[in-house]
Amino acid sequence: MADRYFLLVCDDSPHDVVLTDPGVRVLDVAQVVRRLTGLSLWRSKVLATQVPAVVLGSVPQEEAAAAVVALCDAGARAETREQPEPDFPKN
Repeated sequence: MADRYFLLVCDDSPHDVVLTDPGVRVLDVAQVVRRLTGLSLWRSKVLATQVPAVVLGSVPQEEAAAAVVALCDAGARAETREQPEPDFPKN
């Protein structure tokens, strides 16, 4: 039996929000990470200090852009990265 793979095409490809530098106000950035992810403050601080870190994964572009703005307002440097399309085996 042959395996078949289908690629669903949608208007918005998923994006990741990557924290590249927490800046000098790490606690403020950790609070924003906590608000975005729902993690505890302790885990948010650990995530904010281990850069580069994916804060949010597979979110729409508008949500990713809003998260980057919130992180930058707290003093961090963050960016969105578009997830690559998966390579499916060809028959």
